[in-house]
This record gives sequence, structure tokens and C-alpha cells, in this order.
Amino acid sequence: MQIEVSGHNVDVTQALRAYISEKSERLVRHFDNLISAHYVLRLEKLEHTAEGTISVGGRTNPIHADATDEDMYAAIDALMDKLDRQVRRHKGKVTDHHRAAQGG
Repeated sequence: MQIEVSGHNVDVTQALRAYISEKSERLVRHFDNLISAHYVLRLEKLEHTAEGTISVGGRTNPIHADATDEDMYAAIDALMDKLDRQVRRHKGKVTDHHRAAQGG
């Protein structure tokens, strides 16, 4: 999966990139048909916001989530939890759909 990280009012350090890459491995472990991910880290006053959009193979819309916290790493953790939940739900829909189409 190709990962792109950008920041608004935030310097995206190598540590933040590594942290996001490490956490993104969990998403790939649940569903291997993920093409690319784009993360935006934003800082407004005391609010750290992390947004993520994941492109999924097939004719489906991308998966999007965002999370806000007082700490950037906590915001990234919350974002990954939300994306993980959505990816697992998407995988369930795709596999159930194929099973129903096969007639069994």
C-alpha cells in the first residue's frame, strides 16, 4: 500500500511518518486489497487533527475518517481505530456479497 502524509501547520517529521506507517500495517493485515492511503495532519490552536483516506480496490468509494485530540499521536491512534473498524466492515460486506453471489 502506498502511503502519503502531508501536514497543515505541522512539520511532518520522520518519526510521525514512521508511526503512521507502523499503524497502517494493521489495516493491511485485515484487508489486503488496499491500494493507497493519504493522511493529513492538521494543527489548529490546541487541537491536533488527523484525517485519513484509503483507496480500496474495486468500484467502491474510498474509506475516510478523521480524529481530533490534544496530542498528535493520540489523534493518529484514534484515526487508525476508526479506519480499522471501517476496513473490517468493508471486508465483511465484500466477502458476504461474493458468497451470496455464488449461491451458498
